Amino acid sequence: MVEERPETEEPRVVGRTRHGELTLDQIAAIQPGLGRLMPEVSNHYWVMFYAARGGNWALARYCLGQVRALFRIGATTRPRMRPYLEAFDRDYLGPIELAIRNQDLAAFEAAYRRGIEGANATHAAVGHPEIIWQLPPDPPKHLYLGPLPPPTNP
Repeated sequence: MVEERPETEEPRVVGRTRHGELTLDQIAAIQPGLGRLMPEVSNHYWVMFYAARGGNWALARYCLGQVRALFRIGATTRPRMRPYLEAFDRDYLGPIELAIRNQDLAAFEAAYRRGIEGANATHAAVGHPEIIWQLPPDPPKHLYLGPLPPPTNP
């Protein structure tokens, strides 16, 4: 919504909720940065590993897509990080995608572990050497990670 303002001022763009108004600048300021997005990336990356290892390639593919979607958000909200996110996608997620597509567990695990090394090198390159990601030793307990059962015909 655009409010009418005196001719010397630009229109003030606001969004209204039942709680009040937010300016466009306020809305921009609350968009998630990588500090908020990376825990979600981490979770999907973790699940992806154990899904592939369990033979649930569909879930592994889904998790990969979620990581990429979060990267797109991060590249939008933190454009300075776009080259790093795009390079990681190309250099590490690309080979993971190929291994998932081919359902090649050995290639997947090798590409996945290279991705961990790449993530930690990227963290150091952008000034956060304290962020060292590691694969949790246990699979997540809240999801089924095995192969999907064959479809049943009604």
